[in-house]
Amino acid sequence: MSQIQIIPVTSEKQLLDFIKFPMELYKNNQNFVPSLINDEKNIWNPKENPALAYSEAKQFLAYKNNKLAGRIAVMINHKEAKELGIEKVRFGWLDFIDDKDVSEALINQAIKYAQEKNIKKIEGPMGFTNLDKAGMLTFGFDKLATMIGIYNFSYYPEHLEKLGLKKEKEWVEFEINFPEFLPEKVEKFSKLIAEKYQLKTLKFNSKEEILPLVEPMFKLLDETYKNLSTYTPISDEQIQHYKEKYFGFINKDYIICIVDKEYNLVAFAITMPSYSKALQKSKGKLLPFGWWHFMNAGRKNDRANFYLIGVHPEYQKRGVTAIIFKEIWKTFKKKGVKFLETNPELEENKNIQLLWQDYNPVNHKRRRTYSLDID
Repeated sequence: MSQIQIIPVTSEKQLLDFIKFPMELYKNNQNFVPSLINDEKNIWNPKENPALAYSEAKQFLAYKNNKLAGRIAVMINHKEAKELGIEKVRFGWLDFIDDKDVSEALINQAIKYAQEKNIKKIEGPMGFTNLDKAGMLTFGFDKLATMIGIYNFSYYPEHLEKLGLKKEKEWVEFEINFPEFLPEKVEKFSKLIAEKYQLKTLKFNSKEEILPLVEPMFKLLDETYKNLSTYTPISDEQIQHYKEKYFGFINKDYIICIVDKEYNLVAFAITMPSYSKALQKSKGKLLPFGWWHFMNAGRKNDRANFYLIGVHPEYQKRGVTAIIFKEIWKTFKKKGVKFLETNPELEENKNIQLLWQDYNPVNHKRRRTYSLDID
């Protein structure tokens, strides 16, 4: 008879086992994209992750017959509870072999943690905040993962549903095949909108010129998404954290910023060359040779990922996205990019989904969080 053990992560060795487990689990899967090991370490370091200032978290490993078979992290975001009145235990970093005893033991650990904290609900997979990876893949298992999306085997949602967890939130992702030629109507409409509202697209000579706009971008994100359920404002500490984490990957040519006549930021879009294959080749490490794969991916790539977009509510239905797409098309044409993949968008976020409607988007991935109410 098999024996399942759940052990809390309390040492550096166990944390490394926790981080590397998916790399072993998916070693023969061509669509899995590993995270950078150092980035994963920093997530659990209070000096590196500002969310730990207002959150608590624990990580656990599952062993079957003394062999590592799964992992899970549980978190409580006290800021979410205080500002939105939402009390729940978030669970994430959930991975397990195809064994119902293992998945059940991991979910039971999340339930136990919630009971210890007198909290009546668990939900996941998700991270600490809105900007962390969230949502278990339920469709698109045959598609290459992105740097900001969770990848999982098709048996994952089956296990959770058999354990009684229910769908909580749904995300959709789209792939767009960029046209060889920019549609004439987009060209004309973008020019018309720019003139009508006196809008200007900024050009950057270096990445450093983007730095003064980082904070306004995040503030604009707040304005764009503040009406979505469970959205919490981004703190100054988080802004600094994400700037440090992702700025190195940013290519100035892939940043679109639109300002009004007073030079106020009214819209922006951040795309990046796809680093998925570079991450696969680097096996979670930038050194000694991982950086080379990233550099090559930035130079020559026919695929890009849409990471962030912000449009001020006053401009969301005024055609500003035509300007954004015109600028993106010009960049992609120059760089040889043919495919764009959007980041996960909440199914309820129709305003953002409308951005793609004129470009024949294909809904190629879906993901969801699962929740369970605890008696």
